[in-house]
Amino acid sequence: MMRIQCFFSPAPRCVIQVNLSLPQGSLVKDALAQLAQTPEWHAYGKGQAASEASLAKLGIWGHLVQTSHPMKDGDRLEIYRSLLVDPKLARKQRFKRQGKGRTGLFARRRIGSVAGY
Repeated sequence: MMRIQCFFSPAPRCVIQVNLSLPQGSLVKDALAQLAQTPEWHAYGKGQAASEASLAKLGIWGHLVQTSHPMKDGDRLEIYRSLLVDPKLARKQRFKRQGKGRTGLFARRRIGSVAGY
């Protein structure tokens, strides 16, 4: 039996870890099928089973994989959710909120220089 760790994030700043035991030679889709039967998966409204997870992006130790990828003992299966906000847009909004003069490159300005970009 192989031991697999499966991680998914149903909401921001919330990561759920589920430990799975799979027979040797199992594929990612087999792990998803077993994950769909766990109470942790159902507790977060993911009860639509593995079909939802198979449409999501999947990775093993940070590398994207397909559902037909074979798994090895000790693998860490990660189920990625889509981003709600574009990272560039979020950074711009944070910059506006914090103010130009207090952050990053603009924290130390020369006297008489122009603020901002």
